[in-house]
Amino acid sequence: MSEFSFRSLTFMLLLAFLIWSCNFETCIARRGKHWRQSRPSSASVSKKNGKSGSHGSNHKQHHGGVSKPKSPSHNTTPPLPVPTPAPKPKETVKPNPPQKGYNGAGSTVFNVQDFGAKGDGSTDDTKAFQTAWAAACKVEASTMLVPADYVFFVGPISFSGPYCKPDIVFQLDGTIIAPTDFNAWGRGLFQWLEFTKLIGITIQGKGVVDGRGSNWWQHNAYEDPLDDELKLIVPLNNTKVNPPAPITSELGGKMPSIKPTALRFYGSFNATVTGITIQNSPQCHLKFDNCVGVLVHDVTVSSPGDSPNTDGIHLQNSKDVLIHSSSLACGDDCVSIQTGCSNVYIHNVNCGPGHGISIGSLGKDNTKACVSNITVRDVIMHNTMTGVRIKTWQGGAGSVQGVLFSNIQVSEVQLPIVIDQFYCDKSTCRNQTSAVALSGINYERIRGTYTVKPAHFACSDSLPCMGVSLTSIELKPVQERYHLYEPFCWQTFGELRTPTVPPIDCLQTGKPTSNHIQTDYDSC
Repeated sequence: MSEFSFRSLTFMLLLAFLIWSCNFETCIARRGKHWRQSRPSSASVSKKNGKSGSHGSNHKQHHGGVSKPKSPSHNTTPPLPVPTPAPKPKETVKPNPPQKGYNGAGSTVFNVQDFGAKGDGSTDDTKAFQTAWAAACKVEASTMLVPADYVFFVGPISFSGPYCKPDIVFQLDGTIIAPTDFNAWGRGLFQWLEFTKLIGITIQGKGVVDGRGSNWWQHNAYEDPLDDELKLIVPLNNTKVNPPAPITSELGGKMPSIKPTALRFYGSFNATVTGITIQNSPQCHLKFDNCVGVLVHDVTVSSPGDSPNTDGIHLQNSKDVLIHSSSLACGDDCVSIQTGCSNVYIHNVNCGPGHGISIGSLGKDNTKACVSNITVRDVIMHNTMTGVRIKTWQGGAGSVQGVLFSNIQVSEVQLPIVIDQFYCDKSTCRNQTSAVALSGINYERIRGTYTVKPAHFACSDSLPCMGVSLTSIELKPVQERYHLYEPFCWQTFGELRTPTVPPIDCLQTGKPTSNHIQTDYDSC
């Protein structure tokens, strides 16, 4: 064999040995821990480039500082899967102390049961509610949860908010019940559950606030003031109309004379109540005092028609109020609009039993009252004492102006339309010349049936009612238990824009010839 042939053969054998050694090292490396640790970087690059390492990738893998040749294309051994690291838990902002709560639906939730509430209907859960609120109060847009399927026994609480973060949600899905032992109330309190000085507070859910007020009604009914319009209702047998008989109480014990409101908001901005039921309050069910931006919708108020002074919704010194899509059954005004209210819009409300929707009473004890821009429309009233009413005391000052009652459907309502500027909830009241001035009061599309009198306008001698307009009034009598009366007007001036049924001829057109000029104190 020639020297050239021998060298060629030697070179070919050496080359074959090198190739065999290289493939063997690659296979061993694939099984090694060191390869798996360095592999993810190149594998991820291959995937981003849309290429696989078995299809001729040109990138180099560095192993021990030696550049290794690529694997043969026929090698189909798949790489081992790369473990995916567990996601890092999201950080939840928690108050300290206590550090309880969980993050759900983007809001930190504080369940009262995590703070010791039992929810068995007998254990006092007041402290647990207070502690849960204190925790929620420190977290913006947090939720305090009262869970469903539990009954929480809670005493008087003030959910105070001067230092609370805004936009707290009180999620009420369970039931909250009030104490029925007079010892829990001391000498009496003006409210049971109070939300004070909050921004963006919302109470929502399908839960129930139960004031269990029958014990209050039983022992104090005859001490309560009487609605003045009772004097206009005369039974057919001429017997005296007595106060409603109080509900019989099985709880026993005389309750304090000061009866609490079930749920009260004071000094708050953008307060919302939706979805819940408030029932059997000792006195008023839901009250807003000194609030700006109030929204109430899809709320149910439920108390017997003979439960004394149990207003459904009470507004005082509040503005920019919207109430809609709610059902209000109680023993007094379904909605009561007091002094200091403006820009109030009420629509799509069912009212009854109760005393209708009222502005007032205003001007009691020679006080000044200012109410303006009130709209009540698309309301159904059944079996109520009055329908839409304005009531003021003699001796008051201020004004009521810019009121619209529209599309009110009444069914067996005793007094559908009332203005009473001689209101008095006592046995006797002193005659006085000053009065709250009424102007721009508009009634339109008020239709249905009445059982006593279709319209009663009793206005001040010194400050007659002005700008009273009637449009499309159709009221038909239903005689059941009471004497029926014709429409009544006293010092009432305005305009009949369409014929009315029955005719309300007593309304005087134009303006009064002489009228008391309001002083600066009178004007609003």
